[in-house]
Amino acid sequence: MSKNSQFPKDFAWGVATSAYQIEGAAQVDGRKPSVWDTFSARPGKTLNGDTGAIACDHYHHYKADIRLMAQLGVRHYRFSVSWCRILPDGRGKPNLAGLDFYRRLVDTLLEFGITPHITLFHWDSPQALEDRYGSWQSREMAADFADYAAIVVKHVGDRVTHWMTLNEIFCFTHLGYSHTGDPPHAPGIRVKTNREVWQTSHHALLAHGLGCQAIRAASPRPCSIALVDNPLIPVPISETPANIHAAYKAMPYLGTNGGILWPALTGAYSPQLLKDLGADAPEIRDGDLRNIHQPLDALGLNIYTGIYVRAADNERGYEDLPFQEHYPRLHMPWLWLLPDALYWGVRHIAATLGQPNLPIMVAENGCAAWDTVNSQGEVIDTERILYLRQYLRSAERAVSEGYPLQGYFLWSFLDNFEWAWGYDRRFGLTYVDYTSQQRIPKASYYWYAECIKQRRVV
Repeated sequence: MSKNSQFPKDFAWGVATSAYQIEGAAQVDGRKPSVWDTFSARPGKTLNGDTGAIACDHYHHYKADIRLMAQLGVRHYRFSVSWCRILPDGRGKPNLAGLDFYRRLVDTLLEFGITPHITLFHWDSPQALEDRYGSWQSREMAADFADYAAIVVKHVGDRVTHWMTLNEIFCFTHLGYSHTGDPPHAPGIRVKTNREVWQTSHHALLAHGLGCQAIRAASPRPCSIALVDNPLIPVPISETPANIHAAYKAMPYLGTNGGILWPALTGAYSPQLLKDLGADAPEIRDGDLRNIHQPLDALGLNIYTGIYVRAADNERGYEDLPFQEHYPRLHMPWLWLLPDALYWGVRHIAATLGQPNLPIMVAENGCAAWDTVNSQGEVIDTERILYLRQYLRSAERAVSEGYPLQGYFLWSFLDNFEWAWGYDRRFGLTYVDYTSQQRIPKASYYWYAECIKQRRVV
């Protein structure tokens, strides 16, 4: 696209959040603990001992937050539902007060002309299920998730038509369980073998598949269902034919790509991954892959960074190129600035996974920056604007080349509880004073508003 070109009129401009990171109200209206309540309460697990018990207190401020969202100009909002607010014991009788909160939230969004996109699971599974059978270590988790999904859809499916099953399977399984050290994410369980780690992500994939079936069976209206993944994206260091081919070859090997995107989108684990895992491959029962490989109406990609690759004369045909110490990054150790990752993430779905017509949403993109309030009461987050401008230009490129990128959800609308980093790292367009709960729109908020208004990168 040229600098004067615009995104399509129906391009979905949005923002995103998650329940545990913003809602607070941890012991209100029947909610019981999630694994993140338990994990963050353990000494040394989060920076400064921070927890999501209060967070942004969105549970009590949602109307004002949605009004601020509407002023931004977005017409799409991705948020998650707290499983332990709906089913405090993980299964059984629904908590009507929890269901009512989300109904009021959805109604308020619709009043302001904002389309709700509900993520059913964003890491905060009920502690009761961890106590009962070890959460994602058990196949029971998949069936319980499907039952929970059906309850939510039956309750608000008359007014919500966009559903996302699970957010970032890699993070809540491979970072929540480990056989080599203390995992940085809840539930923080150290298992004995790598195979057990891979078994947790297999159970999550099964939950996604059964969840898709449950949503379609329960929805009173035609609806759209997506999976949200955060693949590790190989980006050719230069776009020569050899390096582009190397990036294609790298895709199934990097991170957990071959064990999450591949079975979800193709119905089989990547053969390259299974060869690498050998005896560490998870147990796959008859019918599992058929249940996992459900038809999707869209795919959500969470894209923050990637990794450079180039062609190499070795068995795999590529080598990855680690970032050097002084390569630019934002305010997280892993947040290397690599805008082309957004374009290549979209392109790989078509070119590497053979899904050229699958609609894609960037379900998350954003950055932590060094945000402070100046003497005029403003937050001038130029680092974030620099980051977002480059990534949105990468999105422009994907659209202009005909890839089915249909929307973009900026992470995040509010500063929030950033998991193990507590409240130290701020990703929001809106600054949150956690003591007073005051909201201050940052410079990036006004910049993004102008992009939405003009339908182009400004």
